[in-house]
Amino acid sequence: MIMNKTSKMAIVAWLLVLLYYFYQYALRSAPSVMIPQLSDAFGLSAIGIASIIGLFYYGYSPFSLIAGVSLDRLGLKRVIPIGAIAVGIGAILFATGNYTTASIGRFLQGAGGAVPIVGAIYIVSKYFPGSRAATLIGSAQMFGMAGGFAGQFAVGPAISSGLPWRSFWIIMGIAGIVLGIILYLFLPKEAPQERRDNHFKSTMSAFKMVFKNPQSLLCGFIAALIFIPTNVLDMVWGVRFLQEGYSLDYGAAVMRAAAVPFGWIIGCPLLGYISDKIGRRKPVIIGGSVVLLLGLVWALFGKTGVFPPFSVALMIGIASGSGMIPYTVVKEANPPQLNGTATGVCNFITFTFSALLGPVFGWILIRSSNDAGQFMMKDYQVTFEPLLVGVGLAIFLTFFLKETGHAVLRKH
Repeated sequence: MIMNKTSKMAIVAWLLVLLYYFYQYALRSAPSVMIPQLSDAFGLSAIGIASIIGLFYYGYSPFSLIAGVSLDRLGLKRVIPIGAIAVGIGAILFATGNYTTASIGRFLQGAGGAVPIVGAIYIVSKYFPGSRAATLIGSAQMFGMAGGFAGQFAVGPAISSGLPWRSFWIIMGIAGIVLGIILYLFLPKEAPQERRDNHFKSTMSAFKMVFKNPQSLLCGFIAALIFIPTNVLDMVWGVRFLQEGYSLDYGAAVMRAAAVPFGWIIGCPLLGYISDKIGRRKPVIIGGSVVLLLGLVWALFGKTGVFPPFSVALMIGIASGSGMIPYTVVKEANPPQLNGTATGVCNFITFTFSALLGPVFGWILIRSSNDAGQFMMKDYQVTFEPLLVGVGLAIFLTFFLKETGHAVLRKH
């Protein structure tokens, strides 16, 4: 609505926040390609390492709420750089190899990692036309998943070629701190919201308004159920699943697992563009979820060799891009002055599911294998079969979502 006055500022802010999102996602996915090295360094089993890795989401979920309401009240410059520096410090703490310190570091990575996607959607909502919202939000997730892809595709070969895992985390930690400084220098300073006498009361009022809206809850639940296969199956267990379930060597497993975030790179902007083009949100969510469901069924139970290598993982990633459409819906279903808060609430719900269910999947995997330590395909099938129910539930819930696309709004 004020794009004509601030287009240059908006584009610069957008690109800087997307760079931050790329960086954060690379650190989110990188541990999956170095689990043997981390197990040796920490003296823990793969399940124990998965528990540390999963602490990312325990930081990510609550700080999504904080990031959202902070952006609404304080603006970009006062919030975004702090998040990037937190991720950088978290990476350096993780490099210590000490269980407690590394756990705090991983939590910090999640806390700071919640900021960029909320910030990106905040910029879209405030500075770009609503008719392009789904395309731009999908493009933001594309950058994030490009980082997730790099965290597997690029980091895996580097680790297998001899790069010490500690060196990787220290380098990335320094990069995060430098990125935070760059963000502070170049992000625009916005006028904060008008001060109110009771800051806490106004914040709680914003949360109450968003949480009481059933559409906000539906968006969070739908996105969560679509995200979990990537967050848990691929980014935590993907490499090992492919090694043990499909008998792939380490290098091939890394490449195959990386095809999922690469598919997101394609699917997020593509499905966002389709949604904006047809002016509807629900058909794209449902269509993408159906394809995701079919892909997961085949990955867990299908015969090998029927489809070309990488094709199933790529299809899962592309279809998972439908999980970003609810982020467009949630901002359209809430008052514009609460865009940051609404996005934070959606993100909070989405990644609370990953935080809580990640350890549950690990526990089921151990029980299924009778604590053998080595897992077979049947163990992975028993463990991750509930993902199919989850995606099916996402499809069902989408029918209760209010259509917010411009094609429907024009009719009214």
